Amino acid sequence: MAGDASSDLIRALLEFLERLETAGLAHAVGGSVASSAFGEPRATADCDVVVSLPPGRLAGLLDALGPDWYAPRDSAARAVEAHSSFNVIHLPTGSKIDVFVTGPSAFDREQLERRVRRPLVRDGHPVWLSSPEALVLAKLDWFRKGGGFSDRQWRDVLGILKVQAGRLDEPWMRRMAGTLSVSDLLDRALRLQGPPPR
Repeated sequence: MAGDASSDLIRALLEFLERLETAGLAHAVGGSVASSAFGEPRATADCDVVVSLPPGRLAGLLDALGPDWYAPRDSAARAVEAHSSFNVIHLPTGSKIDVFVTGPSAFDREQLERRVRRPLVRDGHPVWLSSPEALVLAKLDWFRKGGGFSDRQWRDVLGILKVQAGRLDEPWMRRMAGTLSVSDLLDRALRLQGPPPR
């Protein structure tokens, strides 16, 4: 397992999440790591973590990462100001984690309020994951921003909808989809899934 890329990535992610917990920063794992937990698994080369990171807390977080991590302070500071993203590198494994700084939008606020806690690995400690509903919407948003050409994002969306059919909070998804301007994409994805199982 030591040479396995996916195990190295999960190891780095769990270490990073520990640092966030220690710093008292609200966060949730997103991206394909979380969508694999709720939908159909697929390989990935990096991890996405959504973090509520006020400007005054950035220096403390970067200091807490310690010598095993590389984090460009200037890019991180710009991302915090712009509510965008920066990445950190876990030097022992070479794994990259993309940190998405939440903004003032209703979706950003509510995706952290609706996060769920569950282990990423068998017998592991539970961690915070974005809810399947929030993952669907975030991936539809990325799909649209990418010009509608990302097959991976669309497959992740359909995988979550298929595996979680009948268990999703569809009214919340539809309300948030309107704020993200992806209502048409959500309707299309839900139609492709057909009715939930009975």
